[in-house]
Amino acid sequence: MSLTSTSTSTPLPLETQTLYAELLEHLIGVHAERSIGLLNGTFTEKTVKGERYLYWQASQPGGKTRQFYLGRKGPGLDQMVARFIQRKAEIAPDLVRVNRLAAQLRVGGIQTTDSASARVIRSMAEAGLFEAGGVLVGTNAFVVMGNLLGVRWASGTLRTQDVDFAAAMDDDIDLAVPAIDADVPSVLESLEMGFLPVPGLDPRTPSTSFKVRGHALRVDLLCPQRGAAEKPIYIDRWKAAAQPLAFLEYLLEGPERAVVVNGGAALVKIPTPARFAFHKLLVASLRPAAFQVKAEKDVAQAADVLDVLAADRPGDISLGWQSLTAHGARWERAAQRGLERLHRRKPALHQSLLPLLGSKRKPAAKPQK
Repeated sequence: MSLTSTSTSTPLPLETQTLYAELLEHLIGVHAERSIGLLNGTFTEKTVKGERYLYWQASQPGGKTRQFYLGRKGPGLDQMVARFIQRKAEIAPDLVRVNRLAAQLRVGGIQTTDSASARVIRSMAEAGLFEAGGVLVGTNAFVVMGNLLGVRWASGTLRTQDVDFAAAMDDDIDLAVPAIDADVPSVLESLEMGFLPVPGLDPRTPSTSFKVRGHALRVDLLCPQRGAAEKPIYIDRWKAAAQPLAFLEYLLEGPERAVVVNGGAALVKIPTPARFAFHKLLVASLRPAAFQVKAEKDVAQAADVLDVLAADRPGDISLGWQSLTAHGARWERAAQRGLERLHRRKPALHQSLLPLLGSKRKPAAKPQK
C-alpha cells in the first residue's frame, strides 16, 4: 500500500470510548495511590545457623528476580509484612479491574500495541521512565493517540518496529519528585529479549539505540537539539545517551496521560495531539531525499490527527500553531513547508485549517512539467 494514499479514521463505538476513559481514570488513580502493595515481589525467609532472616524477592521488568536482604526476623519486620499483605489484598481488585477493562476494550475494537513493543513500554513505565520526564513518541504514540481521540486509524500509517522515547534535558526538567531515575539499559537487559546497543556512525560516541539481533524491534532515545549539535547527549536520569532531534522541545511541552493497551494496560505520557501533528510536519520538512518515504508517513499521520482535531477540537489546532510560531520565523517557515506537503496530500483539509492558523493564504502552485 502506498503511503501517499489518503488515510482515514473510523470513530470508535461510544461504549468503547467510555470504557477507555474509565480505564485511564482508574489507572491515574491507582498510580496516585502507588505503595508497597503494588511492588512485584514477595517476602522469603532463609535460615542461617539457626537464625531466620527475611529477604525481599523482587520481580523486575522482564521477569528477572533479585533478592534484597531486609534483616533478622523480629516483631518490626513481622508488622511490615502484615501491612504489605493487607495492602496487597486491598489493591488486588484494582489490578483485576485494569485487566478486565483492557479485555473489554479489545473486544470493543480499540487499537492495541503489538506485544513486543507493549512489553518494552510497560517495563519502562514500571521503572519510572515517565515519572523521570519521559514521553512516548513516534508511531506507538500515534496508535495510543487514536484511542485517546476516540478513533481507529487506518492501517497504512501504523507500521513500525521502533519504540521511541524522548526526554527533556536534565537541566530543563522540573520534577515534582526529586531524584527519579529510570535506568534504561538495565531495564532492557532485564527483559532478556536480546537488546544490544546499536553502534553509531562515530564509534567514539555512545549508542542512542538498542536493537534485538535478528529482529526489527528497536528502541530509540531522543532529546531536544541545542544549536547545530548532533552528537548524542547523555541523560543522567536515564543512564543512557539520547539523539538530539530538531524541534523536539515543542513536542515535549505539556504531555498528556494515555493508556497503552495490549494483554493488560500501562499508563504512559504522550504529546498533545496538535503538537504531535505539527511536529510531524516540521520533521517532514527536514527529511533528506533518501528518506522521503518517512516524510510521507510523517505527513500522513499529521493529516489523520489534524482531520480529527479540525472536526472535534479546532481550538487545539489554533493553540498548537500559536505555540509553534512563538518559537520564531525559522520554525514557522519549516512548518509552512510541511503544510505545503499536507496541501498536496489533502487539499480540502489544508483549506479547512487556514482559518484556524490565522491565514487565508494558499501555497503557491507547483509549475507544470
